[in-house]
Amino acid sequence: MNSYGIAKVIIIFSSLSYLSFTFLRNYNSPENIEKRCILKFEKDFKNNLETSHEEWNQILDLADNNYLKCMGIPQY
Repeated sequence: MNSYGIAKVIIIFSSLSYLSFTFLRNYNSPENIEKRCILKFEKDFKNNLETSHEEWNQILDLADNNYLKCMGIPQY
C-alpha cells in the first residue's frame, strides 16, 4: 500500500471514530434520554373516558414506574 492509501485509511478511520463518539455522546445525553422516555410512555398517560378511577390510578402508577425505569432512576 502506498502512502496515499494509508493516509486515506487513517482519515476514514478517524472520521468514523469522531462521528461515532459524537453520536453516542448526543444519544446518551440526559435531555435526549428524557425525550425518548416521555415519547415511549406518553400513550400510557392518555385518559380514556370509560376507565374507572381505580383503574386509572393503576395505569398512572405503572406508567410512572416504567418512566423511572427508562430514565435509570432507582425505585424505592
